[in-house]
Order: sequence, then C-alpha cells, then structure tokens
Amino acid sequence: MTTVIRNTRVIQTMDPVEVLNGVDVVIEDDKIKAVGKNAADGLKADKVIAGDGKTVIPGMICGHHHYYSGLSRAMLISAGPQTDLIQTLKEWWWRLDRAIDEESLYYSSLICTLDAIKNGTTTCIDHHESPNYIGGSLSTIAKGMERFGLRGIVAYGITDRNYGMKEIRDGVAEGIRFAKEVDDRKKKGEYVLCEAMVGGHAPFTIPEEGMEMLSDSARQTGRGMHLHVAEGEYDSVWSHHFYNQDIVDRLDRHGLLSDKTLLVHGIYLNEHEVDLLNERGCYLAHNPRSNMNNQVGYPKYLPKVKNLIMGTDGCGSNMFEECKIAFFKNRDAKGPYWPGDYMRALTNANRFLEKYFTGERFGRIEAGYKADITILDYNNPTPLVKENAAGHFIWGMSSNSVESVIINGRLVMENRTFDFDEKEIYAKAAEVAKKLWERTDRLPADGTSGINR
Repeated sequence: MTTVIRNTRVIQTMDPVEVLNGVDVVIEDDKIKAVGKNAADGLKADKVIAGDGKTVIPGMICGHHHYYSGLSRAMLISAGPQTDLIQTLKEWWWRLDRAIDEESLYYSSLICTLDAIKNGTTTCIDHHESPNYIGGSLSTIAKGMERFGLRGIVAYGITDRNYGMKEIRDGVAEGIRFAKEVDDRKKKGEYVLCEAMVGGHAPFTIPEEGMEMLSDSARQTGRGMHLHVAEGEYDSVWSHHFYNQDIVDRLDRHGLLSDKTLLVHGIYLNEHEVDLLNERGCYLAHNPRSNMNNQVGYPKYLPKVKNLIMGTDGCGSNMFEECKIAFFKNRDAKGPYWPGDYMRALTNANRFLEKYFTGERFGRIEAGYKADITILDYNNPTPLVKENAAGHFIWGMSSNSVESVIINGRLVMENRTFDFDEKEIYAKAAEVAKKLWERTDRLPADGTSGINR
C-alpha cells in the first residue's frame, strides 16, 4: 500500500524543529519511504492526499493515560469531602475502578481511542486498575485500541489497597500474562500495535513483597515499570515512615529503575531523587491538568528532569491542550520553560516508544521512520518557520486543526471522518456509563482496604 501526501508543509521533527515547504511525503506500507520536493513524481500511489495548505507533523504520544476514566466524564455520584489527594482518590477514582467490569472497560477503551485519534494522538501509554476485573483486563484495553488502529502500551498497576496481597498477586499475573500474549503474537509473525509494561499504583500501596514481585515480573518479561510516584506529599512521608528511604532509593534497591522505567508526577521528589532517576535513564511523565485539578502542587525540580515526557493522567488525550496548560502553569509558577521545551518533551516520548517497539524509529517525518503522522488544517496568520514553530504550536494550533491521522501507515481518520458509524459507539457507551455510575455510587469510599503489611 502506497500513500502520498502531495505538496505540503512538514514540521519534520519537534526537536530540533525543522520545517519543509512544498514537499511530498511518500508512505509505503507502515513506513515513510521519501520526503522531498517532487518525491512522488512518477509514482503510482494507492492513495493520494492533497497537502496544499496543510501541515504534517509527527503523531503525538500521550505518555500517561488512564483508560478506565473514559466513561467518567461528568460522572453523577454522591461523594464525600475531597480536601486532599487521598480523599479525592477514595471518594472518586478508587470507587470507580472497583466498579469497572469487562463491558465498561471495553467501551472506555473505545471512547478513549476515538478521542485520541481525533486529537492527533497516535499512541497512548496506559496505566490501568480494576480490582474486580483483573484477569484479561489488559487484553480488553488493547482490543479497544487495536480496533481503531491506535498504537499503545498498557500496564496493570498492582496495589494492595482493596484485597491485600491477593490483589497484588493477581495484578502481577495479569501483567506477565499480557506480556506473554504480546510475545506469542509476535512469534506467530503478527505485528502488534499494543505493547506491554509491568505496573504499580504507587509506592504507598505496594509493600516490600509486592516490590519484589514487580521487580521479578520486569525481569521475566523484559519490560519496564510504569508507576505513580510522589503525586502527593503523603507518598514521600509514607516511604520515610515505613522504609526510612526516599521513594526513588526504595525503587532502586529493588532494581526497578532503568531506561525502560516510566515514573509519573514526581511532584514531591527531592533533588537527589531526580538526579538518581536521571542517572538510571528513567522517564518522568508530567500531567499538569491533573495536578491542578487535584491541587497537589507544582514539581519543584521538574527543570532538572532529563527524560521528561507529557501525559494527561486520564484527563483525555489532547496533547495540544496539555502542552498549552503546562506552558501557562509554568509561566504562572515563574518556571523556566518556553514553548520549545514542551515540543522537546513530546519528542522525548518517541525515544521511550522505541524501547518497546524495538528496531523501529518514531517521531520524525523522514524516510525509514514509522508512518505515525498527523495532518493539520492550520491557517497561520503569521509566518511559520523553524524559529517560531513552537510558538505556533502553543498559541495557534489545537486539536481543532486535526484533519487526518495515519498510524502505522494506515489512514485511520480522513477529513475528520472515520469509516464507520461512531455515533452507535457513543450511544452504547452512554448506556454502559450509566450502569457504571450506578455501581460506583453504591460503593463506599473506604471499600475493602485489605492493607496487609
């Protein structure tokens, strides 16, 4: 299958920014074959996309999502006080995840996937928890992603907060099971769009035995860990109280820090911890909208993080919006970041992706790279050149500019339209969401704590 985008503007990479004008982009099967002026001349293409007045950019990556939140939008439930992070988790999210079943998770995955594609996001790295539907849950999420052609990485976040060590054992088993499922599909010669990680909820809900099991599952599967750390001060205090260690030192003691490790939030990490995660080559996902919504503060040492990527923590998958809000929050906090720094963070996520989709290259519109591409209908009222492209990204471009999306060489959305009736999916999702909310509303905030130390 050969696809050509004719005579278009290309932001070849987001860091360092390069802008090409009046070029053709030639895609053969799943990869970019050529980029340049008249590159498609004399070529017989199966699909030609008129690129006049359009801007082609590398597909964006949501570095931390919660697909189980897909049906929580404007959720109507009774909830008690939410004056700190732990109360918010107990009154809202921990009740929701206990109510999730296979049907609601599948429709959450479908809705999150459709939204991602509409927003120009071509990969979502998901972190999942559903304590009453653990076995098979990662396959359910992957099924929703792959149905519409989205690239993904999924992990189950082990925790003892509901059913003690049994919950941890079941979560570890699910992570290993799904990684084996992925590996088995690859051995059969199948190209797998959704990869596997191992995961944990947060250090304060994982005892030492759980950390050992998480470390062992990472070794068994050859994957890295996806884990929330220091989202609230409580997590750091807990680590000092029970283990007499900083969080990152505790993780390092268990051999859980590597260049395949994805840590999330890190608001209360200290300077030593940031230095250590940099030394180990770890990645950190910044989620400004979630941080502001949960009123947890702003990460003091964020500018020191070497491998910073952008996530949403379940607040959708709109990376245009996330980066804009990140920039303005940084300005309000008198931080040092400029628009180009957020484009750099988006680019960093491609290096992380390459560690899981081994042998592939992402994040650049250039021959040999994977054809994960977003086409924008963006009318710039001022000149757009490499020196100011980041400014256009923050101040002008938005998800409203997204016209078409190509993932792994497949045109998954063209002219803001899918090749199926999405209305039916949204209508069914609304029915499923109503049942999910009713189950959530019946659950107490304290749940079955199951803390087993």
